Amino acid sequence: MKGFIDDANYSVGLLDEGTNLGNVIDNYVYEHTLTGKSAFFVGDLGKIVKKHSQWQNVVAQIKPFYTVKCNSTPAVLEILAALGTGFACSSKNEMVLVQELGVSPENIIYISPCKQVSQIKYAARVGVNIMTCDSEIELKKIARNHPNAKVLLHIATEDNIGGEDGNMKFGTTLKNCRHLLECAKELDVQIIGVKFHVSSACKESQVYVHALSDARCVFDMAGEFGFTMNMLDIGGGFTGTEFQLEEVNHIISPLLDIYFPEGSGIKIISEPGSYFVSSAFTLAVNIIAKKVVENDKFSSGVEKTGSDEPVFVYYMNDGVYGSFASKLSEDLNTIPEVHKKYKEDEPLFTSSLWGPTCDELDQIVESCLLPELDVGDWLIFDNMGADSFHEPSAFNDVQRPTIYYMMSFSDWYEMQDAGITSDTMMKNFFFAPSCIQLSQEDSFSTEA
Repeated sequence: MKGFIDDANYSVGLLDEGTNLGNVIDNYVYEHTLTGKSAFFVGDLGKIVKKHSQWQNVVAQIKPFYTVKCNSTPAVLEILAALGTGFACSSKNEMVLVQELGVSPENIIYISPCKQVSQIKYAARVGVNIMTCDSEIELKKIARNHPNAKVLLHIATEDNIGGEDGNMKFGTTLKNCRHLLECAKELDVQIIGVKFHVSSACKESQVYVHALSDARCVFDMAGEFGFTMNMLDIGGGFTGTEFQLEEVNHIISPLLDIYFPEGSGIKIISEPGSYFVSSAFTLAVNIIAKKVVENDKFSSGVEKTGSDEPVFVYYMNDGVYGSFASKLSEDLNTIPEVHKKYKEDEPLFTSSLWGPTCDELDQIVESCLLPELDVGDWLIFDNMGADSFHEPSAFNDVQRPTIYYMMSFSDWYEMQDAGITSDTMMKNFFFAPSCIQLSQEDSFSTEA
């Protein structure tokens, strides 16, 4: 994954009281309609500040190490660095991006389960010592190329052993941990802790119970081999809602008190990714083409109604080879919203949404109900801050959308109250006047 070093200089629009995200989107829809209808993001950095405050209020005992691959845009990394989070990096490039912000090596962990030798050597050279490992082969690579490595054994949890889907799963079994500890002792590799990961899709609280119990077993095993264990990484899997965060804390807090009590010298960390950024970004896309098909020929997989009403197929100027890349591996976590105003009693039609490539995989929404749209209309997708910012595919000349950053004055003051100012770590923040607020009477043409 290539980072966004070329976007290092960006501006953040500070919003006056009474101006909100909807006003900002209205403004840029108007601007993009006039200048070429390209897709764009609006990033509300204040939401990241609020997520950080929420984390500190609910799980202050757990230090977050933000998963960089989730969203490596410079404003996100810079604001999280200023807020004091650590960073979980999967590659050399991610480590470079974070280090350029002045983050110390102690606040970076190298979490790739399949590490390139050259990148292990780079981590050794720059002092990034903490890394994860789940196999003997990886352990031997680390031993040969990073003499100062401090390893977290990555153990599998019940929700990713023999999973129902075909995705690759990582993490070693509890049974295999003794063998890895023996190998580490022979190779003179320092084991300092345990990592596990419970996916956000997992609904069983018992998974945490077993994972923490297994982690305690590994700590005890490691003690038998003479290793000094001082870190537990409970992974990611946080959806971003305060309710889920409180729910997880309700489960793990008493278990941590039992297995890893305060005063035991064990540092508890986690790897939240989408938790911080998902709700902070909204994507606006433009309808570039449309088709009308008969209801009985619509092959979206929905039940045929036998109605004579038409079914609409819309093509947008962004898709799975761009900002919707995560759609290839998971369900879309957002519902499209029509930007233009329409009457409450306006008829809704079965519709499907596709990216611009005309590729059979480039389907964004299989079936939804929308008013009839025209070419040039806009759709808004919220919760698009996670896994949407990888380099776009060269296929069919898909371009990366522009990103506009904003923050309310109240969120900016909250950051200042926390002792964070633009002249500390946020070197690239250039504050701009608030965006133009469009009144209800303002209107503009969206024709192609």
